[in-house]
Amino acid sequence: MSRDHYEVLGLPRSCTDAEIKRAFRDLARQHHPDNNPGDAHAEERFKELSVAYEALGDPERRRRYDTFGDGGPRGGAPSGDPFGFGGLFDAFFTGDAFGRRGPAGPARGPDAEATVELTIHEAAFGVTAPIEARIPVACARCVGSGCEPGTSPSRCDVCEGVGEVRQVRRSILGQIVTASPCAVCEGTGRRILSQCRDCRGDGRVLADRTIEVEVPGGVDDGQRLRLSGRGPAAPRGGQPGDLFVNVRVQPHPDFERRGDDLVHACRISVAQAVLGVPLQVPTLEGAHELNVPAGTQPGQIFRIKHEGVPSLRGRGRGDLLVRVEVEVPSRLDDDEAVLWRQLAEARGEDVLPPDKSVLKRLRSALK
Repeated sequence: MSRDHYEVLGLPRSCTDAEIKRAFRDLARQHHPDNNPGDAHAEERFKELSVAYEALGDPERRRRYDTFGDGGPRGGAPSGDPFGFGGLFDAFFTGDAFGRRGPAGPARGPDAEATVELTIHEAAFGVTAPIEARIPVACARCVGSGCEPGTSPSRCDVCEGVGEVRQVRRSILGQIVTASPCAVCEGTGRRILSQCRDCRGDGRVLADRTIEVEVPGGVDDGQRLRLSGRGPAAPRGGQPGDLFVNVRVQPHPDFERRGDDLVHACRISVAQAVLGVPLQVPTLEGAHELNVPAGTQPGQIFRIKHEGVPSLRGRGRGDLLVRVEVEVPSRLDDDEAVLWRQLAEARGEDVLPPDKSVLKRLRSALK
């Protein structure tokens, strides 16, 4: 069973229509879902308030409620606003509690994109990289105001300085109010009657700029940096937009990056894999000595701690992974072939018989 609508609004039955409207606006603003994200109780409370105001906000509907309660007849109200949409519109779709909103002010500047190319060393340890861009900047003559020096904007006479134009029309649901930004002042509520001759009232001009981008250590290819307020200037002194910088890291002949780790492929011979070999492995900060032990298998990986890329989040540093690739000779001279066959025979390994081509027989005959 629903609560009494007067109780919902916290008012006595002797209250005036103005007190009902005022109480609804105060409580509805307090419990509006936009002001209480994720609060189911506030959402239910707001719905309850809306139903109460629908019943009591119009004098004729209030009279029927006082006489019959919620079960009474529901005819149209003389006010032409049977659902109380006018009050709801004024309370939540305008800037103040009694009608039109204030001026929107200067628009925010647009965002812009740029690309910076880095070496793997610059990406790992950070760098201040310059970016050349042609973007709108604040006009030097009017300092971004759009007005000729010595003048100032005046209130828009079309929207009367509120920045929007409202239209009211009637429908079967009652009065429908629509609001749109004023096309004359572009929603700012101000008009420039004496425009700056350099920017023609826009407050900005195109110019070539060098923007220094502080790239943090640990960035990777394809990541995006956001420079707040470093983008194009806004018209007439508004807040500048943001600059989004796309990072491109040039390929490196020695390293492949995997997260914060680096992978280096190291080629060794079969004999070195079998017997072991000392190696000088390149890192981002010089060479590192690595002893590859005897019996190393193709594809085996050795980890060198803390020789990778510093973490972008400032939590340590990755490792250098050395992957061993064993090179098998594709061509052997006669002496080498004899040695390999002797080795295979000593190890009891089956191999293909020697090649008895014409060339081989000629070489044997000439010896």
